[in-house]
Amino acid sequence: MMLVIFALVLWAAGFALNARLATGPAADTRSVQLAVPAIFGLTLIGMWELIVRGLEVPGVILPPPSAVAAAFAGELDVIWADFVQTFVKGALSGYVIGALAAFAFAIVADRHDFLKRGLLPVGNFMAALPIVGTAPILVMWFGFDWESKSAVVVVMVFFPILVNTVAGLADTQAMQRDLMRTYGASYVQTLLKLRLPAAMPFIFNGLKISTTLALIGAIVAEFFGSPTLGMGFRISTSVGQLALDMVWAEIVAAALAGSAFYGIIAFIEKRVTFWHPSHRG
Repeated sequence: MMLVIFALVLWAAGFALNARLATGPAADTRSVQLAVPAIFGLTLIGMWELIVRGLEVPGVILPPPSAVAAAFAGELDVIWADFVQTFVKGALSGYVIGALAAFAFAIVADRHDFLKRGLLPVGNFMAALPIVGTAPILVMWFGFDWESKSAVVVVMVFFPILVNTVAGLADTQAMQRDLMRTYGASYVQTLLKLRLPAAMPFIFNGLKISTTLALIGAIVAEFFGSPTLGMGFRISTSVGQLALDMVWAEIVAAALAGSAFYGIIAFIEKRVTFWHPSHRG
């Protein structure tokens, strides 16, 4: 019971420290902005460890973070092989194919209004389809290796990127388009000089949303058939073996990969759309 009390004390100390940093004179500095979420995360991990050990929670229900870290370090080669299979082969390849296809279709739909009117309702319908319904079908079509996972990811990321790109290409004022026509600009020149730059915040919004969808789609697809590799395969088999520490280690690896992927896209967005008001000083 003492460990539970220590957990409450740790929470109070972390809360007080974060409140002081967030309202202090250096609240807007980069170091404080990084320190506040780091302290919050470490506080939660510390409470998790103390409460699980204090209440003697069985490891098959919820392992402590120390056991998860030990499983992560002890099975690093297995986790790395799963990461390559799920993220690099399945999620990343499907993300690239889906993004390129969505961008190409958005350009064609923007050029032909009847396609825009027809594609967007279909896109909204397809985006609402549950992944647990489409994944088994695609696994049966494309086989049990990474190709089927890539196909699931393509379906998941295609329509969010398509809808955002089409909306971004339409986000220009009539006066701006009239000015380009006054200068004698062609459709391609107007697209490259005006409409595509204006659409970049929308495009990156779709790309950032799709980073998490890609990894989720690849992992869920592996539940319906996979070779003896992959994060989804490892999670499902480890649950059957009651190895919850390995399950959480795979979850941590997936979370780190997803966060890094999102951060890379956000970093590229900041460099490409530096002129946008959301990125100014």
